[in-house]
Amino acid sequence: MKILGFAYHNKYQKFLSMGLNYLTVKKSRMEIKGNLFCPILITKGRKTGREHRVMLRAVNHNGKIYFSRHKPDGDWFQNALANPLVKIQYNDSIFIGNAKQVTDDKLNEEISLLKYTEEERAKEKRVSIEITLE
Repeated sequence: MKILGFAYHNKYQKFLSMGLNYLTVKKSRMEIKGNLFCPILITKGRKTGREHRVMLRAVNHNGKIYFSRHKPDGDWFQNALANPLVKIQYNDSIFIGNAKQVTDDKLNEEISLLKYTEEERAKEKRVSIEITLE
């Protein structure tokens, strides 16, 4: 049995299929300023297929967006791994990106230091998701 995938002719069709206006997304890409901000991460449920929204503290670092937690057992974390195409809602704009788990321990530590200014909390071991915006 052969499984057929849907191919978009261009990125405009991809954005429209997600219910987004490409011009709004593209224009708003430059609006994330500063290292730390609190957006809404929108993932696709790995079991239900429905959108799952959660407000999280995020780190903007080296052109990528990072979300972290103590353990990889949270719904948003598992959803992002199962369905890497995610949305980030921030300041009335929606950004689209691809998620992947950070496997570099040094980068995880760096993200923790940027995310938490309290030294003790920054030292806690964490797992992170890296979002590369389209």
